[in-house]
Amino acid sequence: MHYVFVPGAWHGGWAWHPVAQRVTAAGHGAVALTMPGLAAGDDPRGLRLADAVEHVVREVERRDLSDVVLVGHSWGGIPIAGAAPRLGGRLRAVAMVSAFVPRPGESMADAMGPDVGAFVRATISASTDGTIGVDLAAVRESLMPGEPETLQRLVHGLLLPQPGGYMLDALDEVELTSLGVPLSYLLAERDQALAAPGAQLAARIDAEPLMVPGTHEAILTHPDDVAKALRNATGG
Repeated sequence: MHYVFVPGAWHGGWAWHPVAQRVTAAGHGAVALTMPGLAAGDDPRGLRLADAVEHVVREVERRDLSDVVLVGHSWGGIPIAGAAPRLGGRLRAVAMVSAFVPRPGESMADAMGPDVGAFVRATISASTDGTIGVDLAAVRESLMPGEPETLQRLVHGLLLPQPGGYMLDALDEVELTSLGVPLSYLLAERDQALAAPGAQLAARIDAEPLMVPGTHEAILTHPDDVAKALRNATGG
């Protein structure tokens, strides 16, 4: 079994490293991907959601991975929903971890509601490189409420502006429930950052949410719990 981890908006593969290390210690393969435009030195201009989907597929194929458990956190639920149908017999399971589960034609900006969506579009349009960042207040109040300030500041300092196309584009089709592989949804108990209630998002893949401790950033703050729940949910 090989876990392929996809991070959320503003994050890189580094956000999955604590969980990936624990999965590896249990005897499984693991790779934590960073989407194009979200590594230091990347040029984020002009990137679209299709580029993120293609990156996931290409990396799985380039590494010749099989028995793949595709795992997405937060916004990462969108590119894995686009990539999963293209992986064919390589795919073993799909797992969402406090992730957005898109509906056909629904972008991340759409899911945030009309007011926030309008802000996202305006911010991207006004940006010189077509990106949208996240401020420290959002980390404190939404992504990591109640966590130590030093940790909030550390995580905020690691975040990079998100390519606008990743937030504005939508998948034409979402076919997860017809793939014939196990689907699971892990939900952080104190998550305040999801675009819809976690139980509703889990229901989109006909799953009951499996609860883990922590906030939206539980993959960083509670990696033991997330890794254990993930392995239990996916047969690992």
